[in-house]
Amino acid sequence: MVIKVFVATSSGSTAIKKKQQEVVGFLEANKIDFQQMDIAGDEDNRKWMRENVPGEKKPQNGIPLPPQIFNEERYCGDFESFFSAKEENIIYSFLGLAPPPGTKETEKSDATDETEARREDKADEGAHEESQSAQPPSEDQQESKEEQAATGEEEEKQEEGEEKEEVEEQEES
Repeated sequence: MVIKVFVATSSGSTAIKKKQQEVVGFLEANKIDFQQMDIAGDEDNRKWMRENVPGEKKPQNGIPLPPQIFNEERYCGDFESFFSAKEENIIYSFLGLAPPPGTKETEKSDATDETEARREDKADEGAHEESQSAQPPSEDQQESKEEQAATGEEEEKQEEGEEKEEVEEQEES
């Protein structure tokens, strides 16, 4: 998969030049393979870029400005989308690439995988507890539940008392 960055090498706009430089510089610095596709000197590139930027991503005048980023034929986004992905450390998923090991994006996806695994484990535990709750609790379990309930009520009363004291102190000040 090759990332294609559509640029205008002879743009008169310094803003466009800066945006193009930022995208290209970032890709080079992170050793991400890409091709620069010049739309200023190659009419076919310009036509292809304009036809392949999705309608909802085109500006009101209908002509998308460079830089526009593609992964082969798949549209990734414009500079603003690129910048957001870079800030959120999700640039590899933005580009449709697998993040290299050790990057923040890899850590995020690993953390997401771990979180999902924990959720599944908890769901499994919940299903296990439900199957056990179909059986009547033993006397020990019943006593333990009653003790926990009593302790919980005491803690609630204590917390309510503390909250009332805080409110009274605030009213006095």
